[in-house]
Amino acid sequence: MLANGVKFTERGSVTVSATAGDGWVTVSVKDTGVGITPEAQSYIFDEFRQADSSTTRKYGGTGLGLAISKRLVTLHGGRIWVDSEPGQGSTFHFTLPVRVHQTVEAVLAGTAARR
Repeated sequence: MLANGVKFTERGSVTVSATAGDGWVTVSVKDTGVGITPEAQSYIFDEFRQADSSTTRKYGGTGLGLAISKRLVTLHGGRIWVDSEPGQGSTFHFTLPVRVHQTVEAVLAGTAARR
C-alpha cells in the first residue's frame, strides 16, 4: 500500500498512520495522488486488476499487491478497504486484531534480562 501511494503520487505527500484500541490496530496509508473511481474501487483488491487497465497506462505493475494485502489481512482476521475520489488521492486502511499481554515496561525488562 505504501509503495502504491508513492507510485501514484507525483506531487504531494504520502502519510502512514496507526491507531490502536479495543483489541484492534488500524493502519492507514493516505496519499494525494490520482485517486480511484468508485467503479475501480469495486475490483481494486481482485487479482490482476488495476484501476487503469488500458494498454496506454502510465503506471506499471501486475495487479497483485492489493490482492495479496487483502489475503494476508483476511487470514489474520482483519479487514481492508479504500476511501478515494478521482483527483483527490486515496486512503487505504486495514485493521488487524491485537492482543496485549504485557506492559511496555515488562517487554523492556525482558529485553534487558536477555542481554
